Amino acid sequence: MNMEWMAWTPITAAFFSVIVVMLIGMTIWEIVSPNVARKGFLPIVTTRGDRLFIGLLGSAYIHLAWLGLTGFPLWMATVLAVGFIISVIRWG
Repeated sequence: MNMEWMAWTPITAAFFSVIVVMLIGMTIWEIVSPNVARKGFLPIVTTRGDRLFIGLLGSAYIHLAWLGLTGFPLWMATVLAVGFIISVIRWG
């Protein structure tokens, strides 16, 4: 029986590890300081978890657009996406 396994490169492992660490951090933050929904620059009332999800989803779209529309190195899109996530979580 031939079983196919996902190729876990160090970059792939780091990517998923960062997401797990973000989720653990958000859980601890929620326990220490309970969340209050608020309205920032996003057109909807959001909680911290909502803003994290929107930030992660937006960063995925930034990377896909970067790959499809430019020929620049991908690390530049990662810097842009991290800035996007930070701004959405902080001011969104």
